[in-house]
Amino acid sequence: MNLTSLAQQYGTPLYVYDVQIIRDRCAQLKAVYASYEKVEWLYAVKANYNPHIVRLIAAQGFGVDAVSLEEVQLALACGVSPKKIMYTESAMTDTEMVTARALGILINIGSISRLERYVKAFPSTDVCIRINPNVADGSHATNFTGGPDSKFGIPPEEVVQARDIATQYGVCIIGIHGHIGSGWLESEKPLLALDTMLGIAKQFPDIEFVDVGGGFGIPYRPNQQPLDLKILGEKTVEKLHAFCVAYGREIVLRFEPGRFPIAEAGTLVAEVAETKTLGNGRAYVGLNTSMAHLIRPALYDSYHEIVNLSRSGGESSTDIGGNVCECADFFAKERMFPKSEVGDIVAIKNAGAYGFSMSSEYQFRPRPVEILVDGEDVRVIRRRETLEDLMGIYDIKNPG
Repeated sequence: MNLTSLAQQYGTPLYVYDVQIIRDRCAQLKAVYASYEKVEWLYAVKANYNPHIVRLIAAQGFGVDAVSLEEVQLALACGVSPKKIMYTESAMTDTEMVTARALGILINIGSISRLERYVKAFPSTDVCIRINPNVADGSHATNFTGGPDSKFGIPPEEVVQARDIATQYGVCIIGIHGHIGSGWLESEKPLLALDTMLGIAKQFPDIEFVDVGGGFGIPYRPNQQPLDLKILGEKTVEKLHAFCVAYGREIVLRFEPGRFPIAEAGTLVAEVAETKTLGNGRAYVGLNTSMAHLIRPALYDSYHEIVNLSRSGGESSTDIGGNVCECADFFAKERMFPKSEVGDIVAIKNAGAYGFSMSSEYQFRPRPVEILVDGEDVRVIRRRETLEDLMGIYDIKNPG
């Protein structure tokens, strides 16, 4: 895949996704848990919601983990069966709840207040509940979705109350869900959270599945070691087998990866728009893209490998920034980088997850084109936005 040629053909900035990497990562996950027959995979659409990518991952046998009603509707539009979609709510409205139920979607409820409204509206139905296992892990504190400071899930001390509320209205809790965070590279805390969730699951007689969420990390930095999926898989299946023996029957094990299938497949390709020396003496390279297209470095202090595709050598400590008027608009600081010139093509790697899906039109700049590459087949899967697109949503002719 020649990123420079794609940049010349389609212009910059652009997002490029490699289909084979997506297929390989999906197959890699499935192979790790092949020893347990009842495993289900739900793709966390929030990582990258491009319909072409959703369809591609669904074709690998994945369902969809949705966290908004719009994501539910997207999954349905992509041909995913309602039975393979779960809607994990966060501050869900009554309208969203009613609409999701009408679409035949299983709802995953994370608070007592929402559970109370659900059971009254839909007695004698099935539901899943999200538990906060009081374990947190991830690539950054803002990615921790478990633990005492998290807004997500029902605390363990309220589990009995949740069970009693459901029983009162004949609602069957068929799933226990927990998610500790995103981007973890060690197995210890995910396994600890699994122990907590299996302990809670024993308190419910009708459990059909335990969903341990996603969070499978990838090594963004050069010195990071990849997650040992083999060890994680073996220990997870071992714990699950022991649970099933004690529970009296087998249950389904669910995972919800988002980052893992897509992150390494995506690259943000940009062009050097300016070079200069900063007051601190470091070289500065300004790109024709910004935090509006890839916010992870500014928001999470995330590391992305950045490569000058036009030249190599002559490296020095360099700050690499974007083209919006914000002090936080940097992709890297003090990064060893070649002496660059205006017009050089630059690749920001591992940008497939939470890149375009978190992008915006900040400062009224259009978002990039998205390209899907499958061997020799290259397709535009989202055209570049234009000024007309940005203006189109406003009623300019009738300002009021």
